[in-house]
Amino acid sequence: MSNDPTELDLVFSYAGLLGLATGSVYAGAYGSLYRRINRKAPSRRERALGTQLTHQVERVTSEDAYIFPVIGSVVLFSLYLVVKFLGTEWINFLMSIYFSVTGIASVWKTLISLTRYIVGPASWRQFETLTLRLTKGSKEQFKVSLKTTSVALLPVSFIPSVLFSFFKAYKILYIPASNVLSLSFAHAAFSLLKLDSFRTGSILLAGLFLYDIWWVFGTEVMVKVATSLEVPIKLLWPKSIVLSSTNGFTMLGLGDVVIPGVFVALALRYDYARFPESPRPPTPYFNAALFAYAAGLATTMTVMHVFKAAQPALLYLSPACILSFFFTAVTRGELAAALKWSDEPPKKDINGTSEKLD
Repeated sequence: MSNDPTELDLVFSYAGLLGLATGSVYAGAYGSLYRRINRKAPSRRERALGTQLTHQVERVTSEDAYIFPVIGSVVLFSLYLVVKFLGTEWINFLMSIYFSVTGIASVWKTLISLTRYIVGPASWRQFETLTLRLTKGSKEQFKVSLKTTSVALLPVSFIPSVLFSFFKAYKILYIPASNVLSLSFAHAAFSLLKLDSFRTGSILLAGLFLYDIWWVFGTEVMVKVATSLEVPIKLLWPKSIVLSSTNGFTMLGLGDVVIPGVFVALALRYDYARFPESPRPPTPYFNAALFAYAAGLATTMTVMHVFKAAQPALLYLSPACILSFFFTAVTRGELAAALKWSDEPPKKDINGTSEKLD
């Protein structure tokens, strides 16, 4: 039987969700960084790996940003029609399978990144490398090289997907598994979805600002889809100070983490671009953007609590993030330079490799 949560329960739930989302943005921003590692005489394999990694990085341009709200609206409304007229059972079944399978790879990649960050790049390179080759005659058909640590982490990456798929009746296992999958998808998105400039970021946030307002305040579509789909595209926190599930959950869509989060990540990359030779440069733009994100999300939760109604988070997050950039740039007298800057992927260098900071 469900009970009404107390004020303390709700405050604790908001704080937990705020910390989870902000921590995800912080980790994702640093996960999106590339730095040049100066080493003498890199091997041919290292140069090839660095080049391949660079080529896989795509930047979101202003043209892409303009069509994001359109694509998002089409996908959202399509899901709404499916839920409304065909029900939720089969779509939840199919999407659960899809996210469980892709979640294995996503969690594995996130665990590798986290482990590499904890031990440091130098220690990571000292781990033994296992190489699998498939040959036909004397010709190599396939080759993959993995650190022994990466191989050891692979079985662990199955656990969240298994718990999410087969333990839905046990909320104490299902909810953390869902959050782990959601956070891993968010972390992967930060690595793949990179803005090319602050202009593009402002266009994206402004467009999705209007998108969020329309679909939350103007229709039932957003709330209907978010509450009907039982897939790991949202963060959940129990409305209970003892983490009980009896009072329900506070929810935040993954888009409200990733979309403003890629802007925060862009601010961090700009801070690093201003001091390319420094391993740990000052990060005024990142600090301002991260604070703005946390403040905007806290404002969203406060308004939602006071008015007892769902709120479009980007209504508060988009202006907060955009204004944080302009305020920081203007007060530092760097607005023209910041607007002119373009985030280019690292170039291949004969004397070094471009390495992702995980």
